[in-house]
Amino acid sequence: MPRCLIVQPIHASGLDLLAQAGIEPVAAPSYDAPAIVRAMVGMDAVITRDAGLGAPAMAAAPTLRVIGVHGVGTDPVDIEEATARGICVVNTPGTNVRAVAEQALALTLALAKAVPLADAAARAGDFGFKYRVPLRELAGATFGVVGFGAIGRATATLAGAFGMRVIGVSRSQPDAAFLEAGVARADSLDALLRASDVVSLHLPNTAATRGVIGARELALMKPGAFLINTSRGALIDEEALILALNERRIGGAGLDVFAHEPLAADSPFTRLDNVVLSPHIAGSALEALQRTALRVAEQVIDVLAGRRPPHLVNPQVWQEGVS
Repeated sequence: MPRCLIVQPIHASGLDLLAQAGIEPVAAPSYDAPAIVRAMVGMDAVITRDAGLGAPAMAAAPTLRVIGVHGVGTDPVDIEEATARGICVVNTPGTNVRAVAEQALALTLALAKAVPLADAAARAGDFGFKYRVPLRELAGATFGVVGFGAIGRATATLAGAFGMRVIGVSRSQPDAAFLEAGVARADSLDALLRASDVVSLHLPNTAATRGVIGARELALMKPGAFLINTSRGALIDEEALILALNERRIGGAGLDVFAHEPLAADSPFTRLDNVVLSPHIAGSALEALQRTALRVAEQVIDVLAGRRPPHLVNPQVWQEGVS
């Protein structure tokens, strides 16, 4: 019976589908790198979330044929190594679009309405809180979307539903995508940063996007603007952001992702009252988890059965007949 290592927990529906196809799902005892390497021995497939998979883990499993990424971002996986070894890498674009877009708006609302601070005040019986902390309406504000793929477009739609004026910027999407969504296309990232009351990041982690928001970009933002990140922590120069937040040069930040995860207990972010944090949960709505688990399991089954999967990240492996 083929075996599939489940590096991090996935929805039970995906595990059931693997079992029904005659593939044994095996849960990793831990998702730190050394534990993953040890658990990979004898595996034919692996499904990972944000823990990724590197060359040592692949080397530990000579029979490995497919790496399933539970989500769209494949940057934690060594794609080059997988390709060199003839291992298919599959992902699940589109399965968590709505969930991530909703989290971007949830973080925006939490900042605008000071939800974490208000909750703490209510629990402490501090009803004078409302006289001290300014709250914001979103209607009429300008919401800037950086990156206009499926999640960026879905976030733009939700922002528009709150009565915000939405603008966007993208290096890859055509003008038609903006026209269809009813979103004004900014001339540049700089122009978007200057105009927006909320800046929401929706970019992959690539060499071109790492550190796209640094000290220079933060200085262009409005003094009261919010920065939202539900994409990848590497998009932001975190030291520059911490300094800007400490000095109140922007209004606040809503962060679901970080350069290093899990977030260190002594991270300066945890001591700032103008930041709302969540532990990389944007794509973790129950409905999204089920869709994603089923999609990645289906593709693992496809590869092990000799069928080309629909979302093959390294198609050259299949074209070369290695699989």
